[in-house]
Amino acid sequence: MAYMGPMAQNRFSSGKGPSQRQLRVGELIRHTLSDVLSRGEVHDPDLNRFSITVGEVRVSGDLKVATAFVLPLGGQGVEEALVALRRNKGELRHLVAQAMTLKYAPELRFLPDETFDRMDETRRLFADERVQRDIAATGDAGDEDPA
Repeated sequence: MAYMGPMAQNRFSSGKGPSQRQLRVGELIRHTLSDVLSRGEVHDPDLNRFSITVGEVRVSGDLKVATAFVLPLGGQGVEEALVALRRNKGELRHLVAQAMTLKYAPELRFLPDETFDRMDETRRLFADERVQRDIAATGDAGDEDPA
């Protein structure tokens, strides 16, 4: 058997993208953070006045940093919500850690969730008449009988 260095390589892993563990931990943090925020467990009236959606949490490879992509309901007051979240990240980290069984509670970072903006831009692009024409032309080409 060949020596693979200090740690054996997983033959199923391509080395790209997050590992299954990162995905599981990120989803657990997302769910826990959503629950904590929806129940208003943080003692900050500025934060509790927002209804915040946690769209995704990405965890670093060593599981020590978790970046939460968040958006207040309605998309209004994003910067104020981020300031309040960042001000309370220590308490949020503690509350999330209570619900998890990790050796270390990851440092929490907060960024605006731009998924909805990208979806709106994609819808706008697909609604463009030139794009609709291209889509129709491509669809017609696929309808031809290959025989």
